[in-house]
Amino acid sequence: MGRAGPRTGGAAAAAAVAGPLLLLLPLLARPPPAAAGDSRKSDFRLVSEQYSQSPQKLSFYSWYGSARLFHFRVPPDSVLLRWLLQVSPGGGPTCANLETTVYFRYGAPPVINPLGTSFPANTSMQPSFLIKMLQSNASINVSHPAPGDWFVAAHLPPSSQKIEVKGFVPTCAYVFQPDMLVVRAVEVSILEPDKPSPQTLLSHPSYLKIFVPEYTQELRLELQGCASNGSLGCPVQLTVGSATLPSNFQKVLTCPGPTQACHLLLPSPPWDQWLQVTAKSLAGPHILVAFNVVAALTACKPWIVNFQHLQQNSPNQSCSVPPGLLPPSPGYQDLGRSSSVGGGPFCLRGYQVTREYMDVLSVHFRPLDRVSVLVQSDMPSVMRLQLDTGMDSGGSLVVSLWANQSVMSNTSSVVVCVNAASPFLGFSSSLNCTTAFFQGYPLSLSTSSRRANLVIPYPETDNWYLSLQLVCLQSPEECGKASVLVETSLSLVPCLNDCGPYGQCLLLRRHGYLYAGCSCKAGWRGWSCTDNSTAQTVAQQRVAALLLTLSNLLFLAPITLSVHRCLLVEASIYTYTMFFSTFYHACDQPGEAVLCILDYDTLQYCDFLGSGVSIWATILCMARLKAALKHVLLLLGTLVFAMSLQLDRRGAWNMIGPCLFAFVVMVTMWVYRCGHRRHCYPTSWQRWVFYLLPGISMAAVAIAIYASMMTSDNYYYTHSIWHMLLAGSTAFLLPPRDKHTEPWACSQKLTCRYQICKNRREELYTVT
Repeated sequence: MGRAGPRTGGAAAAAAVAGPLLLLLPLLARPPPAAAGDSRKSDFRLVSEQYSQSPQKLSFYSWYGSARLFHFRVPPDSVLLRWLLQVSPGGGPTCANLETTVYFRYGAPPVINPLGTSFPANTSMQPSFLIKMLQSNASINVSHPAPGDWFVAAHLPPSSQKIEVKGFVPTCAYVFQPDMLVVRAVEVSILEPDKPSPQTLLSHPSYLKIFVPEYTQELRLELQGCASNGSLGCPVQLTVGSATLPSNFQKVLTCPGPTQACHLLLPSPPWDQWLQVTAKSLAGPHILVAFNVVAALTACKPWIVNFQHLQQNSPNQSCSVPPGLLPPSPGYQDLGRSSSVGGGPFCLRGYQVTREYMDVLSVHFRPLDRVSVLVQSDMPSVMRLQLDTGMDSGGSLVVSLWANQSVMSNTSSVVVCVNAASPFLGFSSSLNCTTAFFQGYPLSLSTSSRRANLVIPYPETDNWYLSLQLVCLQSPEECGKASVLVETSLSLVPCLNDCGPYGQCLLLRRHGYLYAGCSCKAGWRGWSCTDNSTAQTVAQQRVAALLLTLSNLLFLAPITLSVHRCLLVEASIYTYTMFFSTFYHACDQPGEAVLCILDYDTLQYCDFLGSGVSIWATILCMARLKAALKHVLLLLGTLVFAMSLQLDRRGAWNMIGPCLFAFVVMVTMWVYRCGHRRHCYPTSWQRWVFYLLPGISMAAVAIAIYASMMTSDNYYYTHSIWHMLLAGSTAFLLPPRDKHTEPWACSQKLTCRYQICKNRREELYTVT
């Protein structure tokens, strides 16, 4: 997962890091600016570790695949996390420093939107924490980071619309590398429920943790017996929870009273996880503070839906009514660590959910009985979605709910909360879907709106919970015996709706981690290619396709002239170029006006090959070489073009190099003829004025347009003009026919099927 071997120890770890890290590692013992009074430098309970990944070359942003993703894993009991960011520009002095945007997120890749496009309907996402780097180095500190997966994404500014020819512009490489430096506590006290844990603070904080088992309804932390030898009150601050980016729901407990106990209540703490607690003294550095920390867990008694009767039925049978609700087994009732478990009422109705793997980043969740979920007002109905495998955060969580049959009145509704780590259970007191350390996503079903949808791109790696309860705000007595059947469709998909008709869902990989993104076309943009603010209409797509394909018909002019002047080889090359350029651009269209007669890659290769060989053949034809030499050079040039295009299809010099060689051959032959004839070649001024100068001018304009004027917006027009100028310049530059050759002579010979020799003696010799 991109982790290097940890380096532990104090001065030994600092001495082991080379380069600039020698100066940065000692800083790890210092706190971030927000906690300047806390000195960790001499605390022997802390060790420092370094994690690094190989650098990546940054790209200008056009879609999510342009961002470079880094995946790290923060170890448990970490008290300080520092990111060291470095951007190394390369390519020469002409490459200026560009602004680099870096995103951070815990649990899943960051959801970014540099272009300001719109998201699909019913999509909920949190803004990502980001920094913009103008210099080559930067650092970010995070106190008490959450253990687990952390992601860093970086990219250059949005890409320009200009289409640049490879080899004509200087190549500037910007390499980005993040290093993760961690300070980890090796001495952590474990809080046992209902058992006081004595703590003493002098100059260093105390690090504690408590395990929150499943089905914990509430966690209560209390400070007792606080005493200090130099100040009044209880100068102690408890920080509960871990910091995550972009959101941070850490809770802080400060006790202002002199001797009275104070406490902190945490509803729905994260289940099956260790909860970090840090105790810090607010007194002076030499003042001793003693106190007790007491943790109490309130158990949640679940009413688990029993599915044992399904084992007795045939797999092909289906149930049409909800299964009976039976008391839970003892294993679900006893937390094992809390004395608060009693014979009180149940707090939730739990539905068992099966996880069905479909494909990469494709999972379906469904209740075991495949029927609706029963929702009532007495307690929440809870479904758990297992997204904690570490490979589920690269897709999109899609939640679809609809009330199939209900007895809801106009004043009642089904309130739904989607939360990570623990379910929301406080529907009776609040409807904001906020648990101890997570802000959930609210939904609702009512008589006026019986359907609800939610899309969460890149959900955090954790167990997710779907909580539903019937609520009557105006008259609670109406919901006493009412019940609602809610059908659910819960799934994890790589891309929402497969990116729609104007997008392509692509799987991206970084060191074994897979995530998905949408690559849009035809001017559509957005996370799922649903933003049509710059989209092309169907009419514009058809016009673009017609321009790019029909503009190739101008090659009929050089084809006709070649046959007229008995240049059959050149005519066949121009025909090949016209054919494959037409159908390549018909297949290259991003919208609905698409026609592919062959594989796209094959059409593109043939188009590039035909264009290069056409220029090569035209220049050699202008050189007026002997037939044998011209045919040898034509064949060798074609082979060289085929090889160079296989090496780098878009390299400009792969086409310019052979064409320059042909141009040198042409100039050499013209100079030779000028010296041999004692006259300028070509000899006719009409040839220069009416043919060569217009052809050269058209070729120069075509090269200028191709190299400097093409953009993504005007590509259909400029590239069509390039086709017409290239065909027109070829028609003007083709040499005239030989004086002793009649027009269409070669075509006349082709129709005879047998060439009669002009030499009678040779004919007689052939016949006899």
